[in-house]
Amino acid sequence: MRGRRFLDHTSDIYVEAFGSNLKEAFEEAGMAIFETLVGNPESISPASKRVVEAEGYDLLSLLYEWLEKLLLLFEIDRFVGCRVIVEELNESEAFRVKGEVWGELYDETRHRPGTHVKSPTYWLMEVKKEDGKALVRFVLDI
Repeated sequence: MRGRRFLDHTSDIYVEAFGSNLKEAFEEAGMAIFETLVGNPESISPASKRVVEAEGYDLLSLLYEWLEKLLLLFEIDRFVGCRVIVEELNESEAFRVKGEVWGELYDETRHRPGTHVKSPTYWLMEVKKEDGKALVRFVLDI
């Protein structure tokens, strides 16, 4: 079982993403970024792909860097994703994640603007693994 949901927060966007392992939880976290940025994510076509890599010194910093790289993909390249695939996730000495984002360039005639995200934050950030499940929570500063 995997998915994502938006939790109540007074001023920012609080996300919970989960899956059967950390790869799936990171994929769902990535999709939450694009769902936030584009008001109608179903309008995004998987026309091309981008490779995204991030490194951290622990799982929290790895999640933060992953989310930041996905946000920069939109902010710099104007690329929006409709599918995120984590190919590698190393959680030992060198915390590293590598994945693909399938999507297309943002087109204001087809994609409705969502909520502008300034940055992911460490506030309320969690990475949990237990009983064959993985869960991440994080706040997006808007």
